[in-house]
Formats: sequence, structure tokens, C-alpha cells
Amino acid sequence: MRALILGVVLTLLIPPALAEKPTAPEEIDGIKRLDAEGTVQLILNEPELVIIDARKREEYAKGHIEGAISLLNTTMDREKLAAHVATLQTPVLFYCNGARCLRSSNAAKKALSWGYNNLYWFRGGWVEWQEKGLPVAHY
Repeated sequence: MRALILGVVLTLLIPPALAEKPTAPEEIDGIKRLDAEGTVQLILNEPELVIIDARKREEYAKGHIEGAISLLNTTMDREKLAAHVATLQTPVLFYCNGARCLRSSNAAKKALSWGYNNLYWFRGGWVEWQEKGLPVAHY
């Protein structure tokens, strides 16, 4: 009973802003932020582009950007990324579920810390991709 009362009291005292899920940063130093249109242009103009979907495998299976590699941010390490990216200069695009998801920003920051220097980040991610009605791959 005490736990229930404490839970109710804390819920009432915690401001809604603190209870909300955090949002991804607006920008990441050293990484180029793109919107859906910029992402499409990058895909069309960069034949060496590697696209990393930093979401959970189940989310990837429900739909993803064609050609994207499923590489969960929390299990991505230097070796796993290097297995898909030829050089530190190879263009790499990271995305996840959107502005309320921190997976792609975390993955992109890791890649930057490992010396990758041609990095792109699609902050709007899967939410924006679907809102724009862009093609969805399932495989």
C-alpha cells in the first residue's frame, strides 16, 4: 500500500517534461544532419554509401530503407562496423526511429570517435521516411 501511495505522489510531483522520453540532439559536431530529401539525394549520388539502421532487429524486419544494414547501436563495435564499411572515408548514413530515438545519434558518435570522417545522420529517421511515403524494404 505504501509503495502505491508513494508511486502516486511521485507521479503527481514529477513535472511532465521530466517524465517525457528524451529527444535526439539537433546537431552532432562532425556529422552532417540530413532530412528525408537529403537522404534520398545522398543515396542517389553516393554509390559507396553504407546505410546503418541502428534500430532493433524486430523493427528492421517490419521495414527499412532499401540496402540498409541492421546494426543495433548497443551492440555495434568497431569490428562490426568495419565489417561493412571499407575505409574511414567511406560515406556512412545512420538512422533509427526519429527524433525521439537516440540509437542513431549514439551509433554515429561511436563511429566518429573511431575515426570515421564521412558521416551522415538522418535525424527524422524511420518516422519521417514513412511520413514522406518513401519506399520501404522488407527482407
